[in-house]
Amino acid sequence: MTAAARIVVVGDLITDVVAVLAGPLATGSDTPATIRVSGGGQAANTAAWLAAQGVPVTMVGAVGDDDAGRDRVAELERAGVDCAVDRQPGTATGTVIVLTGDGERTMITQRGANLRLSAAHVAQAVAEAADARHLHLSAYTLLDAESREAGLRALAAARERGLTVSVDAASAAPLRRVGAATFLSWVRDVDLLLVNSDEAAVLAGGLDPAAQARALSATARRVVVKRGAAGAVWADRSATVTVSPSRRVAVADVTGAGDAFAAGLLSAWLSNSDPRSALSHAGDLGAQAVSSVGARPTP
Repeated sequence: MTAAARIVVVGDLITDVVAVLAGPLATGSDTPATIRVSGGGQAANTAAWLAAQGVPVTMVGAVGDDDAGRDRVAELERAGVDCAVDRQPGTATGTVIVLTGDGERTMITQRGANLRLSAAHVAQAVAEAADARHLHLSAYTLLDAESREAGLRALAAARERGLTVSVDAASAAPLRRVGAATFLSWVRDVDLLLVNSDEAAVLAGGLDPAAQARALSATARRVVVKRGAAGAVWADRSATVTVSPSRRVAVADVTGAGDAFAAGLLSAWLSNSDPRSALSHAGDLGAQAVSSVGARPTP
């Protein structure tokens, strides 16, 4: 497979309200910040970073039939993403308030229309992407009961089409709520599972990153543990473990860094790069993402 093969990305498309805090949050009072409103959502961000690398990509999701939804779709289309986005009347487009500072971020989420993504819409979008060779699923779609059927249908449709599949585990708190055993049963035998350090701890326990990756490779064929500034770890069922070093860059905002990393990893791996090269390319895009405010590539 080459990077020219189409990737179908399924998951959330939202509005990000990013507040880069000038100092510690003053609870009950005022905290100065730089605030930016732009497109977000784990799946949509990954799609935008893929398009920026010249990868043909289709974004499958849902927005409200409102100005925000129209703006979010238009942004992606300008970025070169093909959109198979269902507009839901009477429902607001999702919004996330992101508080970021000191290399960390906290997200306050209203998933909105993303909760109404239907299995039928996903199945039709996958069927219509005739040149697709890979499907990437943001696990937010699986982790919320209201959109879970759509996430499960995405995985099933990809398998029926013979597509390779990757899943980004999305977020530690909802993973903890559904439980590790349940989540791992949903993603069994996917080709690639991406987790960050917190998600790896939920799914594999308090092991070191290489041991976590090896343990999770009993479920997924390949596992990457994203460790932010500490780099990343790759493991597969051949017992191969590859460690990528960190990238030292000035951090402006960590929002979307994992999504950029996922896009870099997918574009390289699907072009038959070896694990070390794929991790290196993913790290480069992650470093690029944290160097500016916002979750998408700078136009």
